[in-house]
Amino acid sequence: MSKIEDFLTAEEEQQVIAAIRTAENKTSGEIRIHLEKTSKIDTYERALEVFRLLKMDNTKLQNGVLIYVAIEDKTFVIFGDEGINNVVDDDFWESTKNVMQGHFKRGHFKQGLVDGILKAGQQLETHFPWDAGDKNEISNDISIG
Repeated sequence: MSKIEDFLTAEEEQQVIAAIRTAENKTSGEIRIHLEKTSKIDTYERALEVFRLLKMDNTKLQNGVLIYVAIEDKTFVIFGDEGINNVVDDDFWESTKNVMQGHFKRGHFKQGLVDGILKAGQQLETHFPWDAGDKNEISNDISIG
């Protein structure tokens, strides 16, 4: 996979966006996917940079989650803001990454993203349940860089 457009089909993109909507339906938390061809800097540092560029650090409860994928580098980072990081188990992000990586290694990119989104959504729902006054603070669209 060298082209971003080949990573997910248009139908798969819509399924990933639907998973984001499902995950966010019961939480005030925000989840975003960002795809890039490659990262010219350390992947974690790039994920942090994208997190800020997408203004995910501006959520009211600091409960944004970014799944950053550098396609040609065959690497990804799950980046959670301070609010969510403070309440999940220490191994949560690593276990989520392992689930996604298992799918990615088999070429099931859409399923890896969907499972990662839904797993993150469960924790967001547990710690940041949806309230009548909550609004969607971040776009659900897949960001492409």
